[in-house]
Amino acid sequence: MTSTVEYTGQLRTICTHLASGSPIETDAPTDNHGLGQRFSPTDLTATSLATCMVTVMGIKARSLDFDLNGIHVNVTKTMAGAPRRIARIDLVFEIPSPLQELDPRTIDILKKIGDTCPVRLSLHPEIEVQIDWGAWS
Repeated sequence: MTSTVEYTGQLRTICTHLASGSPIETDAPTDNHGLGQRFSPTDLTATSLATCMVTVMGIKARSLDFDLNGIHVNVTKTMAGAPRRIARIDLVFEIPSPLQELDPRTIDILKKIGDTCPVRLSLHPEIEVQIDWGAWS
């Protein structure tokens, strides 16, 4: 088992990662009967894409003897109705100065690895994903 999810009422859950005991709380968004005070399930999906990308990129960077510390990703999720679903995820990468100096080949390798991370490959093909690589564009 990977995790447990407990419904705690008022459209909220507590999710617990079993190996570490680390919790995440969720809340329904304000546009779907919730208070929007925590990540919604669809927020987690969009955010998981960004975390997966930088994680696999970080693994590759480590194998090349450098670190991706300081990369920041701004995540925007856009919902569609009928049926209610994620329609689009926009990711905007902010690349710190030292990483802007990487050679173009290394940047291309990192971008390809990020763009083919497990979460990206698991998303429904109708979800539009737009990536702005910032200084790596």
